[in-house]
Amino acid sequence: TMIAGIINAGLDYVLIVSCDLGIAGAALATGLGQMVPALAGLVFFLNQKHALHLTRFTMHTKELIQACYNGSSEMVTNLSASVVSILYNFQLMSIAVENGVAAYGVIMYVNIIFMAIFLGYSIGSAPIVSYHYGAENHTELKSMFRKSLILLTVSGVILVVLSELVARPLVMIFTSYDPELLDMTASGFQLYALAFLPMGFNVWGSAFFTALNNGAVSACISFLRTLVFQIIVVLTLPILLGIDGIWLSIVAAELLSLAVTVSFLLVKRKRYQYA
Repeated sequence: TMIAGIINAGLDYVLIVSCDLGIAGAALATGLGQMVPALAGLVFFLNQKHALHLTRFTMHTKELIQACYNGSSEMVTNLSASVVSILYNFQLMSIAVENGVAAYGVIMYVNIIFMAIFLGYSIGSAPIVSYHYGAENHTELKSMFRKSLILLTVSGVILVVLSELVARPLVMIFTSYDPELLDMTASGFQLYALAFLPMGFNVWGSAFFTALNNGAVSACISFLRTLVFQIIVVLTLPILLGIDGIWLSIVAAELLSLAVTVSFLLVKRKRYQYA
């Protein structure tokens, strides 16, 4: 994965700058970069000496459908991200033209760095939750639940404080060539960063219910968080607050989602016995 990222970044420069291919070059660089982990995985699984390798299989339709249903929240998240990004870009073009779109792109890049912490913990802890739930180890499940809430609270606070302190140095990596764009992006990221406090709970909450085999609740949290709430706030807040309303839209959407996540956690606590 790291090699794929390096190749992607290197080809971005070669194809966009040296070969002057523009956006097509960026798309080609991304595609070629993604081929690296794909081919590496194929080579690995074709080796029959490994414990995990490609072999003949039996179709388990019922289990496959259940897996797709339980993972529907991840599908919703990825589909929504594209729709919402287009909507954000339209709003930014109408308010701040090209600089606004550029600032949003930079903020999204920096956001991935911080968001990875929440995603990593949520995905990494999900198998532990599934195991203890399936084994009916309710004491361990409750312990995992409490520790997760503490960890997410502490990490959320740290990320918000860190984001406010290093916002300008981080965005300078991408926008140092344009002082006006730098100021807009740094200011926007400082507002956007407030979302990191509730964001962790929402990302983890969706993954938590997926781990408990409740795809419906997980998908509901993801659908409201990544699509419905974001569409509502990004269409209304800019009317009241201008471009600051766009940066604060994610904060408002995460807070609304937090209310939904907490509600589901309270309602379902007796059924799954995690609290």
